[in-house]
Amino acid sequence: MSALSLRTISKTFEATPVLRDLSLEISSGEFFFLLGPSGCGKSTLLRIIAGLEQPDSGTVAIDGQMVNTVPPQKRGIGMVFQNYALWPHMTVAQNITFGLENQGLTKAQRLERLDETLELVRMETFSARFPHEISGGQQQRVALARALALRPKIILLDEPLSNLDATLRVEIREELVNLHGRLNTTMVYVTHDQEDALAMGSRIALLREGRIEQVGSPRELYTQPASVFAARFLGDSNLLPCRVVHPSSSPVVKLDDSPEFSTQARSAVSITAEQRGFLCVRPESLRFQSDGTGLPATVVRRVFRGSGHDITVRLDGGTPLRGFIPHGPDMPEFRADQSVVVSWDPSVAIFLPR
Repeated sequence: MSALSLRTISKTFEATPVLRDLSLEISSGEFFFLLGPSGCGKSTLLRIIAGLEQPDSGTVAIDGQMVNTVPPQKRGIGMVFQNYALWPHMTVAQNITFGLENQGLTKAQRLERLDETLELVRMETFSARFPHEISGGQQQRVALARALALRPKIILLDEPLSNLDATLRVEIREELVNLHGRLNTTMVYVTHDQEDALAMGSRIALLREGRIEQVGSPRELYTQPASVFAARFLGDSNLLPCRVVHPSSSPVVKLDDSPEFSTQARSAVSITAEQRGFLCVRPESLRFQSDGTGLPATVVRRVFRGSGHDITVRLDGGTPLRGFIPHGPDMPEFRADQSVVVSWDPSVAIFLPR
């Protein structure tokens, strides 16, 4: 049984559709991500799950029970907000135990729950401090602890890492993954940050204009994007305009920029001869050589990235390509304006219809 079931959810604000007939099943224990650009409806969907918004149509079910008319505090849901929403006049301990006072627990039980939760988020020595006396990362832990203390069936997280610097963000990512592994609690995480989704998610639903564009594991979405939008949004991608010359599950395509050059690709959809679309190749899949078989191009620039170099080249027809060359003993030292040959393994290229 799904921990969370959304059926044909629609929501409109001031005549503007925000969610359009959206359906989704999230299994118990998943670390599930709602990913998409600003305005795609992901935060509205999270608020509907929490009971803070009501859908215009459709149903929300938790463990098989419809909860459309159930108030937020009775849905068995914990929520971590983007700005943490801690009470500034309460200590860490008071913030965490505040929600327990309505659960019928004795004082001893509340203190026991507090100690357990503080240990989970490694904040045992900070219980007497106020929010302004701890760091942003520690405030994030307190907000998570407050949700965990309620022992919810589902935890909803609304871009909780967006206010953290890059180094702390990576650290908290690892802590969230480890914590999820220990608790096996269903978590639903909203973000527009593809790195968060790829690094932490069990599965991802990519949203676009109130609809689900694609659902799958991080690896599936990255290696098998179902559309041009998915390829562009999740990770860097090179999209080469092309047309199909031999349709099949591994079609042969010709590039617009180099009509004499043909290559095989993968395709997850049915295609026809002469169908137009894009050949999607990820930057790390490109190979660059001084000569050999492939597409002739000219180096535009190289940018040092620590673990290697980003390299941008331009095909003779004008299309730019972005690649990545990792550090190594054989790393080529290409210069701007140098002529190179670009190639890739056909098994990693995907044909995406327009």
